[in-house]
Amino acid sequence: MDSTLPSTIQAILFSFNGCFTRPGFENFVALVVGWIVCQGRRSISRVIQAAGDATRGKHHSALYRFLSRASWTADSLGHAVFRLLQPVLPDVITVIVDDTLAHKGGPHIFGAGMHHDPARSTYGRGTAAGRRPSFSFGHNWVTLAIWVPLPWSRDRGVALPVLFRLYRSKKRCPEEQYRKRTELALDLLRVVVGWLPPERGYRLEVVGDREYACRTIVRNLPANCVFTGPMGMAAALYAPPEPYRGKGRRRLKGERLPAPKVLAASDSIPWTKTNVAIYGRNVTILVKSQVCLWYTVAGTRPVRMVVTRDPAGRIEDRAYFCTDSGRSVEDILIGFARRWELEVAFRNAKQYMGAEDPQNGWWRRKSGTPAPKKKAGPNPRGRKGQKAVQRTFPLVFVAYAVVVIWYLQHGCPDLDVYRVRTAAPWYRHKSTPSFADMLAAIRRALWAGRLSAHP
Repeated sequence: MDSTLPSTIQAILFSFNGCFTRPGFENFVALVVGWIVCQGRRSISRVIQAAGDATRGKHHSALYRFLSRASWTADSLGHAVFRLLQPVLPDVITVIVDDTLAHKGGPHIFGAGMHHDPARSTYGRGTAAGRRPSFSFGHNWVTLAIWVPLPWSRDRGVALPVLFRLYRSKKRCPEEQYRKRTELALDLLRVVVGWLPPERGYRLEVVGDREYACRTIVRNLPANCVFTGPMGMAAALYAPPEPYRGKGRRRLKGERLPAPKVLAASDSIPWTKTNVAIYGRNVTILVKSQVCLWYTVAGTRPVRMVVTRDPAGRIEDRAYFCTDSGRSVEDILIGFARRWELEVAFRNAKQYMGAEDPQNGWWRRKSGTPAPKKKAGPNPRGRKGQKAVQRTFPLVFVAYAVVVIWYLQHGCPDLDVYRVRTAAPWYRHKSTPSFADMLAAIRRALWAGRLSAHP
């Protein structure tokens, strides 16, 4: 390993040693350090340049082959990140499942296609044309992240993605290989359950948005998992069945209960005002709750349903559910609000770490050969770049996790906040460090080591 690396960073990187051969580990360290230090567009070549002495004088082709041919798996890196997080995780671990679109350019990239782009779509509010979906070209990644509490604010946390699966649409994937996003998410959940040491008695609280609040996941939850997610306002709800009396077929559900939108409009059941700490502040909302069966999604498993209303009327009524029917309303809302931290992680990785920049496997025809006939849509050159595509995006988030873990262990939050507020005195409301502050701090440590080694 590069001797100019600070010992605090070396200790974290050594945790990944068991995932590689010795040459592979050296390449891993070079790429992670280069990814952290690199500024601007992060193509693989620019990352190699930024790595400097961390490449140990290797030819650049060795680092390219590390992504496209070497024998290692992205899941093993996620497991190593999970082991680093274990000392700070509570007994009830919050895991977040979602998918994100990594925009790409060029038709020859493996696995790319047209996918729904939520950042460019509208949803009816404030638009004259109503809901307008938008689509963009790129990779769609189903991701599972671990929510980690922050030491300087126990009510807030950060999401660290650890497992990834590339989703390929049915149109662009062989029929025998096609899998829905929800099926991929369930696979990731089962992988995490396999990581849990049985002697610790860990329990998982799974949080997902409406796409993942479905029967594929909820009905197949492992025994030590609880799911929290949104519920449709027109969901068909039922009372739990009466005790079996020994005659006829056992009933699976009781009488029909009001749907969430009917319950919200009913005056017979009053609203209850509650105060919850979500999204970094205390929020007062009105709630109604009941224990019921959402048979379409959860089968015969009782769930607690919560309907919320904004007292100011700025946000429409919404409904949520939790498969732990004994959970309090406040805990359900706080747990679901943690889902937003994964969106923040996606934004940070794309904006500050260049997660969308690499063009793995992009192919250009040889000079002098005739141009092939153009076809609409993606035109990958066979399986060229497949391994590189499936490894580079997870590797970016490993570098992201290294930054956060290092800062949680060795960062100085008060000093970094003071530094930012001194440079920008109009930023009065800043009280905690952001990921940009964490990245700047670890860069200073890396640069100091390089400058000390070469005075």
